[in-house]
Amino acid sequence: MTAVPLLIDRRALGLRLARAATAGGGPNFLRRRVAEDLADRLAATLRPFAHALDLVSAGAEAAAVLRARPGAGRVVRAAARADAGADLVCDPAASPFAPESFDLVVSSLALQLVDDLPGALAQVRRMLRPDGLFLAALFGGETLTELRQAFAAAEGEVEGGLSPRVLPFADVRALGALLQRAGFALPVADVDRVTVRYPHALALMADLRAWGATNVLLERRRGPLRRATLARALTIYAERFADADGRVRATFDIAWLSGWAPHPEQQKPLKPGSARARLADALGVPEGEFPGKG
Repeated sequence: MTAVPLLIDRRALGLRLARAATAGGGPNFLRRRVAEDLADRLAATLRPFAHALDLVSAGAEAAAVLRARPGAGRVVRAAARADAGADLVCDPAASPFAPESFDLVVSSLALQLVDDLPGALAQVRRMLRPDGLFLAALFGGETLTELRQAFAAAEGEVEGGLSPRVLPFADVRALGALLQRAGFALPVADVDRVTVRYPHALALMADLRAWGATNVLLERRRGPLRRATLARALTIYAERFADADGRVRATFDIAWLSGWAPHPEQQKPLKPGSARARLADALGVPEGEFPGKG
């Protein structure tokens, strides 16, 4: 079995998350937005969930949504292990939950910190009872693209080379493929792009520190950030990503994943070529003609 490459320094991540929690956890506007979206997505599903799991979500907002649902059943919160940051135990033999333990598993803004995301999704799939639902939000795509571009340009100019500073975030199409690979039925992945405006890039960096979201990559440069590099990165950020009023933009792509544990009575997509009616017939188009043809 091929070992999963490790991206994150778990000890550093655990320390920074603990320090952030002690200081109050920072502003919660992104967690609130995800919680509101989670409530809307669950409202579209009328069925009750007798046994739900909140899987290492950032903050308590996701668990609060689960408990506020009409007819809510038991809600379990699985917090991250202090020695592992926000990692999950992806070995089925080491999982604290038995297979088919839950009707619903949700996770808010945590799974981007998992080294083995395919393994984590497979573990979630095993936790679900047949026809159970998985809903998760994680940072993906172009999250913090402005910060990444500014530091890459500044390091290239000042230091003559680059070092990794921001987590690699998965593309939504890749996330959808991972849901299928993990065995979920009716998998869906979509993105909510959030643009946050700050007075300057230092204010964004202050929020990242407050969230415990500073650089914890294993391959990060361990020495202190050079003042000349920081000053140049701030200048580039302001030059490239400021609006007319001088405030700068920061992108957060919130990728939403949903999938169901397979069940014989679930609706299934039609096989290609199995349609019993022609689109032209439905549109009332004569044989051999079609709007726009010619």
